[in-house]
Amino acid sequence: MSASRITFHDGQDDQGAALERIARTVRAQLAGLPALSGHGADAPRRPLFTGIGASYAALAVPVDTLRRAGLPAQRVLASDIEEGLTGFDTDLLIGVSQSGRSSETIAAFRAAAGTRTLAVLNVAPSPLGELADLTVGLGNESDSYASTIGFTGTVLALDLIAGRLSGRTEDPWADVAELTRTVRARASTAVERLRVRAAGCVAADCVASGASRTSAEEAALLLREVPRMPAAASATRNYLHGEMESAGNTLHLVFGDGREIDLAHSLAGAGHTTLLVTTRTVPPEGDLHVVRLPVTAPAPRVVLETVVVQELVQALSLERGVPIESFVFANDDTKEGGVDPGDFAVASPVLGAGSA
Repeated sequence: MSASRITFHDGQDDQGAALERIARTVRAQLAGLPALSGHGADAPRRPLFTGIGASYAALAVPVDTLRRAGLPAQRVLASDIEEGLTGFDTDLLIGVSQSGRSSETIAAFRAAAGTRTLAVLNVAPSPLGELADLTVGLGNESDSYASTIGFTGTVLALDLIAGRLSGRTEDPWADVAELTRTVRARASTAVERLRVRAAGCVAADCVASGASRTSAEEAALLLREVPRMPAAASATRNYLHGEMESAGNTLHLVFGDGREIDLAHSLAGAGHTTLLVTTRTVPPEGDLHVVRLPVTAPAPRVVLETVVVQELVQALSLERGVPIESFVFANDDTKEGGVDPGDFAVASPVLGAGSA
């Protein structure tokens, strides 16, 4: 069984409803997995999260959630543990792959002999799921090739898993569908004001801290995948230590409520197109554009930040004349079994035909 492909725009339209479905699906699965309970002598206490690409970006969320709860947690690129877990003190390896076919994550699971494994997937059955001791699935949700629903659904699932591991009692996802719709409308208004100038930028910097590092990393990836704009992600404090000096005909996406606000003002004041995504009341002016978010827990906030990014990259793709999801490169060694031509049926018909 595999999830069907939909367009990027359809993914945006169905995202709120899909996230509600995913939340129900994941909650039901977790209720049947007592091994993931935050209580008991056998409960995992040192989780290690792994993935590649967008899946790796999503892992900043559960790491932040667990560290806030006092549990040691870290993330590592799956390609860095393909030879095994030597040097890592972990009692649960959590691997993320929406397709369940990511070659590097599969190799990491195969090398993790003796360590309990949990696979977080959208597609089931899949090679990664077959290797795992435990699985949590999103429910074979339809997704776009440059992921919309699959990515935000993965963030939601990872937070629910982290909440289970930490013994959290509250569930912060009750209003996710309505919040998603609200923020998309706000993002559309802000993006309309900056899209022409932003489309002419030569590169983009995406900056955040804490759980929102997921948003910055996903933004950099989507800017590369969708409008084909060179982009990089940085942690806020590191960005201040020299990285921001290369600003020049560049777009800046800044996520946060603290030092990020002054950073956004500094960049915009120097004449650089800047989009600040924050829960604070910050008036837009000049080159500073603002999307104000509702106040939420960190993980739902990341989903809302990603909704803003999706709206931005769609608009920039149109302005730059780049068909959305018209991928240039199809790397056969990144997925177990090679590239599936069906993946390109919606995303890139030319590539799909050439890969058959």
